[in-house]
Amino acid sequence: MKINAKDWFWTRAPKKFSITDDVIEIITEPHTDLWQRTYYHFRNDNAPVLQIKTAEKFFSFVVKTSFESKHRFDQCGVAMYLDSENWLKASIEYENEKFQHLGSVATNMGYSDWATTAISADIKSMWYRFSRRENDFCIECSEDGSNFSQMRICHMWKATDEIQFGIYACSPEDSSFRAVFTDMELTECKWLAHDGQAPDEKI
Repeated sequence: MKINAKDWFWTRAPKKFSITDDVIEIITEPHTDLWQRTYYHFRNDNAPVLQIKTAEKFFSFVVKTSFESKHRFDQCGVAMYLDSENWLKASIEYENEKFQHLGSVATNMGYSDWATTAISADIKSMWYRFSRRENDFCIECSEDGSNFSQMRICHMWKATDEIQFGIYACSPEDSSFRAVFTDMELTECKWLAHDGQAPDEKI
């Protein structure tokens, strides 16, 4: 199911953007980011996030990102922003002319963790699939939109009922770039129920 343009809403709208049913463009603003406490000890909570709401407990959201990032930490991808201390994001974060970081951040109760892998700086597009199974979430990525690889599975304590999720783009340092989001779609949950080891018996 495609997403209607009127269903999107902003948490901190950027100055320059455009939204249609098929294409969303964001021009990032300098010194915008999402991060909470862990390791670096600072807190940033000013990145623009564009989202829709749902109370559906089982679904997947797919989007293609294309970007012109060129400065350290420029990033764009998918996000679920519940409030300043509870959110989830996945993106490619530019580092230098040789490599960038494909990674994700889960922030629960005001503390962020960051998991990444280095990829070529030549990559300028990536698909993401964000899936929900009640309070648990899976983020996957794909270079072709067909073959997805798992990036993260996590539990989000505040995602108990209705949630909001979507896309984001930001430039933590003195930079600005154009991020384009296309092929946005809601589907049945592509993250299948676990069929391996049975749950522990309750004592």
